[in-house]
Amino acid sequence: MGLDVEVVLYTLGIYTAIVVSPGPNFALISRMALQGRNHTARGAIVGLAAAATFYALLAMIGLAAVLNEIGWLVRVVQVLGGLYLVYLGLLFWRSPSAIPGHPQQNRFIGSGSLLTETVAGFKMGAAVNLSNPKGIAFFVGLYAVAVPADTSVSTRMAILLGGALLELGWYSIVAGLLSRSRFRKIYSRFSIWIERSIGSVLIIFGGKMVLNQ
Repeated sequence: MGLDVEVVLYTLGIYTAIVVSPGPNFALISRMALQGRNHTARGAIVGLAAAATFYALLAMIGLAAVLNEIGWLVRVVQVLGGLYLVYLGLLFWRSPSAIPGHPQQNRFIGSGSLLTETVAGFKMGAAVNLSNPKGIAFFVGLYAVAVPADTSVSTRMAILLGGALLELGWYSIVAGLLSRSRFRKIYSRFSIWIERSIGSVLIIFGGKMVLNQ
């Protein structure tokens, strides 16, 4: 059986709706772009895509369904992931960069080599996406509904590749738009409120992960 374009488009259509919906990933990339941390943002985008593709691959080979049945393990990861998001949110609330004119306000811009900043961004992006075990449940559900059991390998690979490109493309667009001078000026003027708003988003999402069974 060859490539089933209809299955690929249907699956990626559902995936697109999830990717573009606001959440901690969007908050993370937005903050980096507004701060002018372009290399870090690019690394984070790749990290987000890599983590999502990892979960998708687990679902594709059936391992995610097994993991999803180990309730205590998923719950532990969910709590730890939620606490990590709350921790990031609190950092954003307390960050000196949120205070206009603070001497450390631009400490991330040009503060390290391209490789160092990119790797740091990759680690944070991957951690944020991997910290949410609901990604496993999402991909298990998505592939159970949209991908027939007899789907060819080429179709499955096209879905994996398409999903990764969706993650990379969408967040690259977000980062590109928000890194423009117009948005950077708005950030400079209202940075403390923007930082705290983004931090609040992460705290809310993290809190829901910790509290939801």
